Amino acid sequence: MSLLTSTEDLAAACARLSRHPFVTVDTEFLRETTFWPKVCVIQLASPEEAFAVDTLSEGLDLTPFFELMANESVVKVFHAARQDLEIVWRLARLIPAPLFDTQVAAMVCGFGDQVSYVELVKAISKESLDKSSRFTDWSKRPLSTAQIDYAIADVTHLRQIYTHLRARLERSNRLDWLADEMRTLTTPETYEQSPENAWERLRHRVRKPRDLAVLMELAAWRESEAQGRDVPRSRVLKDDMLIEIALAAPRTQEALGNLRAFPRGLERSRSGADIVAAVERALARDPATLPRIEREKRGSSSGATVELLKVLLRQVAEETGVATKMIATVEDLDAIAADDGADVPALSGWRRAIFGEKALQLKAGRLALAVEKGKVVTLDWQELDESAGR
Repeated sequence: MSLLTSTEDLAAACARLSRHPFVTVDTEFLRETTFWPKVCVIQLASPEEAFAVDTLSEGLDLTPFFELMANESVVKVFHAARQDLEIVWRLARLIPAPLFDTQVAAMVCGFGDQVSYVELVKAISKESLDKSSRFTDWSKRPLSTAQIDYAIADVTHLRQIYTHLRARLERSNRLDWLADEMRTLTTPETYEQSPENAWERLRHRVRKPRDLAVLMELAAWRESEAQGRDVPRSRVLKDDMLIEIALAAPRTQEALGNLRAFPRGLERSRSGADIVAAVERALARDPATLPRIEREKRGSSSGATVELLKVLLRQVAEETGVATKMIATVEDLDAIAADDGADVPALSGWRRAIFGEKALQLKAGRLALAVEKGKVVTLDWQELDESAGR
């Protein structure tokens, strides 16, 4: 059992880790009752050692850890890194780099969409993880031996997973395929939660410009409140209530209180006044300044094309061993169906090479889909001409 509780021990351990080409990293955190994640434990491992850091220890300074994360000569290996990186960014305004996310790498190596850590350990290390401590309260002290062992296991197995996946990527010349995903994960904008953009996660719940304007103002207000009070968004106002207010657009606190699901009495509070003020700001906006509402395309001529592109995507994914989600999204397919020059990832770089070009050929009638021996295959125009001539 190795649990570090002092800055001195952490500094010495991070100095040792910095001499290795890579370190594996994980965190245990809580955010059920807060807006910002509260990190409770950090786990680190090199090829030679592994340990956990009690981040709640009195007087502990995490500076040595942050210096290790900023060390560009050491690859930082995470699994499903986004939330861990958000924590580091929030605490130190830095993003660990260079970065290797084993979940993303596994998608390129044929392990499917968003494969879990447990599945990778079983597939690569041939071991089963004990996840009984997964949902324990990591903020309670002292930490149990079982908790510490569980936490450290998450970075010890990650070493083998990393070396295995990296070797596969190098053999298949696909290591640079991760570059786009890693670029997104190492961009600060990925972790900035601006109140002005909070409406975007609910954008598909409204259809009219007026409703969108109110939603934008309400979502920004709620986001600011949640961040300032460090509470979950739902503690301020639940999503469904936010949408109901956006659709009703009450202009007085009394009208707000008359909404069926609105908490009784809240309309008379400061929050009630703030909500009505947000509605007024929204109604005063020029509709021309609002983002365009993308409406569902029902019965559009591109619908059948999108379905064909989905079949092609599945065929390419099976042929190359790359997860469909890694190659193209549904939004990509919609865009390609509508425009050969769509500015989407699926039409650039390695994605274009394995899928994008075929997608454009399929649209142009120069590629066909067929079934041979129970499997979907592609036939180019030359093969089609030869078949027609026989």
